[in-house]
Amino acid sequence: MRTIRVAVLAYEGVNLFHLSVPGLVFGPEPTPAGMSRYEVVHVAERPGRIRSSQGVVIDVDAGLAALAGADIAIVPAWSDPEVAASPKLVRAIQRAHARGAQVVGLCLGAFVLGDAGLLDGRHATTHWAAREVFSRRFPQADFRPDVLYVDDGSIVTSAGTAAALDCCLNIVRQRDGADVANRLARVLVTPPHRQGGQAQFIEQPVPELPSESRLPGVLEWARERLAQPLSVDALADAAHMSRRTFTRRFRDATGTTVARWLAAERLARAQQLLETSGLSLERIAAEVGFGSALTLRQHFLSQFGTAPSEYRRAFSRSRRAA
Repeated sequence: MRTIRVAVLAYEGVNLFHLSVPGLVFGPEPTPAGMSRYEVVHVAERPGRIRSSQGVVIDVDAGLAALAGADIAIVPAWSDPEVAASPKLVRAIQRAHARGAQVVGLCLGAFVLGDAGLLDGRHATTHWAAREVFSRRFPQADFRPDVLYVDDGSIVTSAGTAAALDCCLNIVRQRDGADVANRLARVLVTPPHRQGGQAQFIEQPVPELPSESRLPGVLEWARERLAQPLSVDALADAAHMSRRTFTRRFRDATGTTVARWLAAERLARAQQLLETSGLSLERIAAEVGFGSALTLRQHFLSQFGTAPSEYRRAFSRSRRAA
């Protein structure tokens, strides 16, 4: 199994959390069984001592030339969305992408990808607070301001802070499968991989009062019963709430509707079964609650732009290549 090289940009004023996320995801200890071998290196336009936004000083030995050998090039949150990346950095990012590297912009790091012209005609996102600046600076991008992350093939962008973890876990899922990504999430003690289409900004978090803390348990209850015909009323009964109260608290906590949440959970489970089992499409559709292979295909095409059978073949090819 060859080593996948991950180059992470460091710069004066970089956010330590975003700088550390790729190392946490691609270099965990212990590494889950079945996970590819990743090597993480930090690079800088001016190698040497770099002071983070938190005041911590780090030493970065590699220059931008190291991007030439990267399979994945990651730009952490940029310090100021109004300040364009330097021509030297732009050329290095462009060359890495042209050579075939997957280029990732975490949070405001998407602005560097935009400066490099890599977002023109591409789906992209960034932190919700910078949506107006992003739309003004990169009008040719197909901007998706409300999602956690956007995977547009060789270009990946994410929303702020914790979405960086989801974004990097999704890259692991692409390369190593949903089962490995979920086991890696357990190693990191973070929630399992979330689909990128979930809302990045939720007005009200999951309530913390003991009398209102049943919702998370109901979500786990539903995940264990995806094969069943779950309805809003069934989930409300399990939460011991009225339909109206449950619907309101569900949207407050997840940023979406019950129907959309269930569809996303069923698709995630279908992906895992397609990757890890030889079950027929009919059996998988029944296992995840879509009822028929036709319904599974329709949801798959709508969400991922490909058929379940092609997804299984593509994943098998990528695993053989790895």
